[in-house]
Amino acid sequence: MGKLKLLNWLSVIGLALFLLMIPAFMMMLNPSDSEENAFQTQDDDEIGTIMVSSEVERYRPLFEKYAKKYGVEKLVNILMALTMQESGGRVPDVMQSSESLGLPPNTITDPEQSIDAGVRHFKAVYTSAKGDVDLALQAYNFGGGFITWVQNGKGGKYTLSLAQEFSSMMAGKMGWGRYGDPEYVPHVRRYLKPASKFTGDFQKVMDEALKYQGNPYSWGGSTPQTGFDCSGLTQWTYKQVGISLPRTAQEQFYASKKVSVSEARAGDLVFFTGTYVGKYITHVGIYLGNGRMYNSNDSGIKYDNLSGYWKQHLVGYGRVADFKS
Repeated sequence: MGKLKLLNWLSVIGLALFLLMIPAFMMMLNPSDSEENAFQTQDDDEIGTIMVSSEVERYRPLFEKYAKKYGVEKLVNILMALTMQESGGRVPDVMQSSESLGLPPNTITDPEQSIDAGVRHFKAVYTSAKGDVDLALQAYNFGGGFITWVQNGKGGKYTLSLAQEFSSMMAGKMGWGRYGDPEYVPHVRRYLKPASKFTGDFQKVMDEALKYQGNPYSWGGSTPQTGFDCSGLTQWTYKQVGISLPRTAQEQFYASKKVSVSEARAGDLVFFTGTYVGKYITHVGIYLGNGRMYNSNDSGIKYDNLSGYWKQHLVGYGRVADFKS
C-alpha cells in the first residue's frame, strides 16, 4: 500500500473513532441533561408484579402484541391494570374502547379489536400528555380535553386534586351529578405492585410505605387513619424500624445529616423548597436512588422522577439512618 493511501486510510479510521466518541464526550460536558432524560424513560420500572384477574391475564399476549405495534411496550402492565378497572375482562369490549371509536358503549364484540383500539387510544393520550402516565390514564377516563385543560394554566402535570376539580367543573357544565371517575388513577394503580429492590430495614420502610400507594394526599395527616402528607408519611414509615423523625419537612431537614447528590443513596430523605408559599423546606420524599423518590404530594402517594418540576425545587438530601444495601 502506498504511503499516501495508508495516510488516507488512517485518517478515515481516525475520523470514525472521533465521531463515535462525540456522544460520550457530550454526556461528560452535560451529565445532568443526559441523566434527566434517562430518568424520564423510567415510566414504570418500579412495577414488579400486576394483580389482575385470570380473565384479564389471559389476554396478555394481545396486550404485548398491540403495545409493541403502537410503541408502548413498557406500559403493558399499566394497560392491563387499566383493563382491570374498565371491565375486569368480563365483557368482550375488555378495554371499553367502543366510545373511542365513536360507537355506543360495548358495541365491540371481539376482545382483540377492543385491545387494538384501546391501546391505540391510550398511545394517543399518552403522547398528548407528553409521557405523563397518570395524566394519560385520567384522560382515558375523562377524554383528551382533560389534558388540554391541565396543560393550559394548571401546571401541566396530573394531580388528584386537578382530576377532582375537572370532574366537578364538567359535571356542573353538563348538568350531571357526576362526570367520570376523578379517582381513576389510584383505582388503576391499586392493581400494580412495585418490585422489591431493597434489603434490611429500608425494605421494611418501603414495605410499609407501599401499603398506601395511590392514596390521596392528606394535609396534616400522619397515620393510616388520617392519611398522610409528605412528612407524615416519612415520619410514620421510618418509625416502623425504630427511627424517630420530627413532624414537619423543615424539622426533618434540620435533623438529618446533609449529603451531596453523589453521596445520596436509597433510604436518605430528599428535600424541596417553594412547592407552596410558606417555610424554606416545603416538601420531603424518600430517596430511592437513580433519581427516583417515593412521596405524598398533590397527586397522591406515589413514585416520582427527580426531573422537571421536582428538579427545579430540589434543595438537597439528608441522611437519617445508615441503611445497608
